[in-house]
Amino acid sequence: MSRIVLGVSGGIAAYKSCLLLRRLTEAGHEVEVVPTANALNFVGATTWAALSGRPVHSGVFEAGELVNHVRIGREADLVLVAPATADLLARAASGRADDLLTNVLLTAHCPVVFAPAMHTEMWQHAATRSNVATLRSRGAVVLEPAIGRLTGPDSGPGRLPEPADIEASALAVLADPSVGALMAAQDLAGRTVVISAGGTREHLDPVRFIGNSSSGLMGVALARAAVQRGARVTLVAANLATEPPAAVDVVDVGSTAELAAAMDVHAAAADLVVMAAAPADYTVTAPSPVKLKKSGDAGLNLELVQTTDVLAGLAGHRPPHQVLVGFAAETAADPAELRALGQAKLARKGCQLLVLNDVSGGAVFGAEENQVTIIDADGEVATAAGSKTTVAHAILSASEAVRKRLAS
Repeated sequence: MSRIVLGVSGGIAAYKSCLLLRRLTEAGHEVEVVPTANALNFVGATTWAALSGRPVHSGVFEAGELVNHVRIGREADLVLVAPATADLLARAASGRADDLLTNVLLTAHCPVVFAPAMHTEMWQHAATRSNVATLRSRGAVVLEPAIGRLTGPDSGPGRLPEPADIEASALAVLADPSVGALMAAQDLAGRTVVISAGGTREHLDPVRFIGNSSSGLMGVALARAAVQRGARVTLVAANLATEPPAAVDVVDVGSTAELAAAMDVHAAAADLVVMAAAPADYTVTAPSPVKLKKSGDAGLNLELVQTTDVLAGLAGHRPPHQVLVGFAAETAADPAELRALGQAKLARKGCQLLVLNDVSGGAVFGAEENQVTIIDADGEVATAAGSKTTVAHAILSASEAVRKRLAS
């Protein structure tokens, strides 16, 4: 069980942190909430205490015998501030210690993650950008805010990411501090990344289709990880079973043909392309324009043809600087057979990396965790396991290693 400090600063988005707190406690973590005085104007201490099951302190001089201004930060495995307002970021960047939360930030020896929330003008102001850069230079993780509806009628960048997104990024940092270092360094800044996710559908008629079990969770995790490491990300989404992450451009597609067309357009100028989607291998020759009816005990005969090979098509016109990553869902008797299947597919498809999932028994699909084998064109093999966000960071790091080799 990890000890997490959830800092809450004074913004309307504090209500979302109640949901974040519930997610963290239900995942088995011990969470101590440290709200600022202004945060308590939005959500009261009673709510935080009830949801966390722990006393809530917000003042430096409360429970002085516990020396909370030092103890809380020292005992934490992770400090997560959500929402982090413009004022809180400014005080943290300047090293202020004028309330309990900023004292905690100064005494913490663990990873620190900020999830900003503020109006667009505040987020884009030169002072805030400078404060964010300062915090990142010190190793803190500052997540990119979402783009969407803000307080009042206005919209734009500055919206607090959804609790599930914040949780996934924060717990990836908790599981592996090196992930936090990459996010703080923004090692993918300036990169254009295109990721496909989900499973395509080939319609038999207006209501029925041939599909597969892909949920899109892995592709969404890759998009989340890439944007939090500084990349510009386009997510080509095929029938996702989950919401896309914050701060990515989403292109919705349905069929394999639509997926292929969208990837051709968006991958052309990308530095990294990840084909995490699961395209249907077959489509109906002549889908019915009206709903097919049952006819007695007669069956249904379908004529199927192969769909476009999206990954091979992308490899066929890959720019020299681009890294292309494919995915393969295989069933194998043992790891050796799995690697052999992967090496053959990598050579056949022409990509630089292939991520292998052993889906024997229906594993992986819709699960929060994953275990993959990553193979490159030189036959090098690596493995990654954990949450899909943790695995996503491992895939991105492997891709960066390939990019550096191509550039040398």
